[in-house]
Parts: sequence; C-alpha cells; structure tokens
Amino acid sequence: MKTVSRDSTNSNFHVLVIGLDPYRVPGPWDPKPVADAIEIGMKALADRGFHAEACLVGLDGSDDIQARVTVALQARSWDCVVVGGGIREPEEQLELFESIINLIRRHAPQAAIAFNHTPHDLADAAARALRFAKKVEG
Repeated sequence: MKTVSRDSTNSNFHVLVIGLDPYRVPGPWDPKPVADAIEIGMKALADRGFHAEACLVGLDGSDDIQARVTVALQARSWDCVVVGGGIREPEEQLELFESIINLIRRHAPQAAIAFNHTPHDLADAAARALRFAKKVEG
C-alpha cells in the first residue's frame, strides 16, 4: 500500500473529484463563483501533490451521468474519490448520490471516499479520507 507523510507535498496519489458542472445546473443563478471555487480547489489538490482530475456532470439532461462517472472511475486506479456537495444535497439529489456511491464501490473499491464542505477544501477532504484509509501517515 502506498503511504505518504501528511506533510509531504509530493505524493503519488490519484484523486478523482466528482461534482456538478455549475454551468449545466438549471436555474437562475450565477455559476461563475462556483466554477472559480472548483478551479481553486483543484489547484489546492495539485499544490498538495495530488494528481487530481475532475468529473463534472450536468443536471440539465445533457449527460448520461452514470456512464460519464463510470468512464472516469475506470480511467485509472484511484486512491481517493471526492464526491462534491452539489451531488449530496439537496435532498432531491438522493438517488444521484446513492448511484454515484454504488458506482465508486463497483469500479473503484480500493479508493477512499471523501466528502468536501466547499470546493475550497477538496485537498483537505482527500487528505482526511486517505488518512482514515491508512494510506497517509499522521
């Protein structure tokens, strides 16, 4: 099993972030602040030494979400999968959240599963889940 010190900035961990594409979420709202926050969160993952990729899905009917997530999960062996808050909430998203967790279990059973509070804490969520999974020391 790969392990890395909690303070290391050069890991070999691969992190997949599954979340909503803010530009493809219906409603009268400004998606730019959320898109900017996701970009900051992805940069924070890279700054911490994680090799991170995002799988952003739309709620506007333009995606086969299960197929898109499955392709992303099968792209490599992931050490951690972070499931974003837009998928976990609101309550109407329960079936989507449940299906994504089951896809992770099926296609990336070795991956730690993390949940972030905001896009800004993606790196903290991944590190926390990896520590809990005993892949990261400290």
